[in-house]
Amino acid sequence: MKECTSLKTNYKFTSQEADILKALQPRMIELSDKFIDEFYDYIWGFGKTAQFLKNKEIIAHHQLKLKEWFINLFCGKYDMVYFTSLYKIGEVHVKIGLPTHYVNSAFTFVRTFVLQSIEDNFESKEQHVKQIRAVEKIIDMNLDILTSSYREEELGKFLSLSHIEKSILSSLKKFSSYTNFFLAGALALVAFFAIGLFVYDIYLLFFSDIGIEKGILTVLGSLLVLWAAIELINEEIEHLKGKGFAIKAFLTLAMAALIRKILIYSLSSEKADDLLIIGIVIVALAIAYKLVSEKTKERII
Repeated sequence: MKECTSLKTNYKFTSQEADILKALQPRMIELSDKFIDEFYDYIWGFGKTAQFLKNKEIIAHHQLKLKEWFINLFCGKYDMVYFTSLYKIGEVHVKIGLPTHYVNSAFTFVRTFVLQSIEDNFESKEQHVKQIRAVEKIIDMNLDILTSSYREEELGKFLSLSHIEKSILSSLKKFSSYTNFFLAGALALVAFFAIGLFVYDIYLLFFSDIGIEKGILTVLGSLLVLWAAIELINEEIEHLKGKGFAIKAFLTLAMAALIRKILIYSLSSEKADDLLIIGIVIVALAIAYKLVSEKTKERII
């Protein structure tokens, strides 16, 4: 954990700001019960809060500790003991598997609540600015310490690996990176051929005896495939930026290709069996798409 003096130096946190926070403590003690109520209203909106606050005993204990933390936020004495206690809170969060974005989002509420209180008790512009600066710094330092537990947990997992395991992990990451770039290039090639297919279908529509009805349906199918390919390229670009793998985009492309087949075969009475099989496959892909979408939403929540 960072030395508390180094942390305060990096944030340029002064003893005068500590005194300002100490002066705010009586008012925050009065607001502590309101803070707990509104905080709980806020975190229940996360969706999975009940997984961590499973019963009344845990909730009561958490509310007690949360109230202590909120009041101590304005204790005016920010030494090693204070920051060590914060680090232990962070370790508990890591131990129970609390996602970091829950912590970050909760601090957004804390920041808003405290700043609103300062706004409601405006005295002078100079004092107002000083109070805001002090509050912003202590909240940021708290968040820094709490999330450092997550960083050190990940670092600890990496350092616990043997030299061979680290080498294999590094090699796999490089290989994965190269593979992703190869995939992006391959998708660009697919999009190029999809454009060629679209142009070719346009040509057939005007310069062959394919028939207007079949020709239009064929062009629409090619356009659908092209759209899906472009969508897949965009998803792969996001994946290269760090976003999750775009399995939904692949499913979309597969459905687009099959729908194109249905558009073409729908004009032929001889293709009834093929249409039935393709329809079943599309339904299966749609179900898979729905399941993947729901799983993605759960991860975001």
